[in-house]
Amino acid sequence: MTALLDMDRLLDDLEAGLRKKLEQRGVTDPALIGIRTGGVWLADAMSKRLGLNEPWGELDISFYRDDFSRIGLNPKVKPSSLPFSTEDRDIILIDDVIMSGRTIRAAMNEIFDYGRPASIILATLVDLGARELPVQPDVTGQVLALQPQQRVKLRGPDPLHIELQEAGK
Repeated sequence: MTALLDMDRLLDDLEAGLRKKLEQRGVTDPALIGIRTGGVWLADAMSKRLGLNEPWGELDISFYRDDFSRIGLNPKVKPSSLPFSTEDRDIILIDDVIMSGRTIRAAMNEIFDYGRPASIILATLVDLGARELPVQPDVTGQVLALQPQQRVKLRGPDPLHIELQEAGK
């Protein structure tokens, strides 16, 4: 495993992209939700950087995965926690890596079970571009093209860093 990207630059780019998107949409009071685990670490960082006063939420999408019946339940499932109403709120949904789009689909399904948001801005630290579903982030820190045997993994929470992993190693 090797360190892959400059985390400070990625976080700076993510913050700048979110600020621009919020301004474009006229959003002044967003609710921030991180997808466990890496997205939660990023939600913490972005909440501080954006100066949000409201606590951010955490989603564990285990029960919403479309492969739940095939792979079973993750032994580390924890309850989701949204300390605010999603009804008519502008949501920033954040995750570490987007690949197929399936995790984001599951997260949006769960969010809608809590209430119908006014909008959702999707932010991801890394976009691997291997979509199976038509889900695209609004803000991305970095787009990467990997070899089939390669994966990226966000490690943290302190310090946050991204590692490049080779399959089977």
